[in-house]
Amino acid sequence: MLSEGDFLLNYRNSVIVTVATIVLTVVLGTLAAWALVEYQVRISALLTGFFFVGIMVPIRLGTVPLLKTMIAWHLVDTLVALVLVYTAMQLPLAIALMTTYFRSVPVELKEAARMDGARELRVLGIAIPIVRPGIAAVASVTMLPVWNDLWFPLILAPAPQNQTVTLGVQQFVGQFQSNYPALLASLTLGAVPLIVLFAVFSRQFIQGLSAGYGK
Repeated sequence: MLSEGDFLLNYRNSVIVTVATIVLTVVLGTLAAWALVEYQVRISALLTGFFFVGIMVPIRLGTVPLLKTMIAWHLVDTLVALVLVYTAMQLPLAIALMTTYFRSVPVELKEAARMDGARELRVLGIAIPIVRPGIAAVASVTMLPVWNDLWFPLILAPAPQNQTVTLGVQQFVGQFQSNYPALLASLTLGAVPLIVLFAVFSRQFIQGLSAGYGK
């Protein structure tokens, strides 16, 4: 199966896109949620509502504008385009989850750190261990749709050197003949990261989601 297609290249592309998206989503979502919770400005409620709307509106509805934007930025057929789109797709949910967790951090702890002269990044660093389950939940819910997505790789990065696992699997499926052994083998190997993720982080994932949605 590995010799019949560029599965290793597809696998590498999926790993790069998924890891980069998770890192950007966790970092940007954490910073945005911290700002929304700590700095109450007039448009804070509006911004929070905007992110919640982003959860409900499928990003695929904006495929044409996204494609035009990537063409204008000369990012079509690059992994960067996928990372940017996936990060934008996952940020609303990440911000919503992290906002609920940061609201559970004791105010006394943050105020004590500020009174001791700690800067905001230091205060954020003190709060991070408390919201660690939320970060694990964000990483988990980010990985699942990104790793399994077929739509945006097909639209934004269809070139052979940029194909992800889900797109690469399609080469084993034809109109008149399908290579089912290679197809099943590639699907099995493609599911390995998801199985490992669930086995390692299942407890934090379930606790993070249940606590985040229940607050």
